[in-house]
Amino acid sequence: MTKNLIKHGNSLALVIDKPILEMLQISADTPLELTTDGDSILISPVRDKSRQKKLRASLERINRKFGGDLRRLAE
Repeated sequence: MTKNLIKHGNSLALVIDKPILEMLQISADTPLELTTDGDSILISPVRDKSRQKKLRASLERINRKFGGDLRRLAE
């Protein structure tokens, strides 16, 4: 998807389409983190630490239970 920046006062703004915001569960009050490698910009929602901890725990359980099966399917 190609987007253009729009003028917003003395700044420029990037408008993110609603379907993308909904898919990523981002709202107007979601804090965003911007990082760059000097060539690209990565915009990521800041998630609370408890949510990240729950996700990590779920992934570990899935890997323990189905890791072997997933590896065989990947071959």
